Amino acid sequence: MTSDRQPVAAATDKVAPAGPVDFKTRMETVLATAFGAIFLGLAVIVTIETISRKVFNISLQGADELGGYALAVGSTIAFSLALLGRNHIRVDVFHEKFPLRVQALLNWISILSLAAFALFIAWVAFKVIQDTTAYRSTAQTPWATPLIIPQGVWYAGLVIFALVACGLALRATQLLLRGDIATLNSDFHPKSAKEELKEELDDLKVRQAAEGAAP
Repeated sequence: MTSDRQPVAAATDKVAPAGPVDFKTRMETVLATAFGAIFLGLAVIVTIETISRKVFNISLQGADELGGYALAVGSTIAFSLALLGRNHIRVDVFHEKFPLRVQALLNWISILSLAAFALFIAWVAFKVIQDTTAYRSTAQTPWATPLIIPQGVWYAGLVIFALVACGLALRATQLLLRGDIATLNSDFHPKSAKEELKEELDDLKVRQAAEGAAP
């Protein structure tokens, strides 16, 4: 009877709940997919616009407008991607020279400040949305697009950025209060040149493997 239960127990032990790292990876995948889809769609529209102008002398009269919307929305998604990947620029000339506890405190202040800034720009953007709704503003283009549509998507991207920043700030605060200095420094320290080089080399290996597997 005991031997029959051992495989079940072993299999149960291997199933672990998704941790912060798994959620972070999934979040990055979703945001990167959305970012890529936006600009892939824009590339298709620009291609169609260019061919129709050159071949049929017809213009969709909206490629420039959609390009502006794509840049606005894409930039807000890039904010969150850069935050999750620790790619926001930090002045770290003296950072590594401080004791580990001081580094942890600086890392905590950094993510807390960024969360406060994200909340601030989300609040300012909400004021813009309110004005757009009140005046029923439309784009001064041939399409006369109601601005609440692109601005709503843009605002959603800023809210996501604020939520991600606040979530990371909360996690950093929990680590600081628990005294888990090593994890705090590992997850929130500025990305070093060695780390960036390692990421580039890993990406290169993946691309080379994909090219080698292609028929």
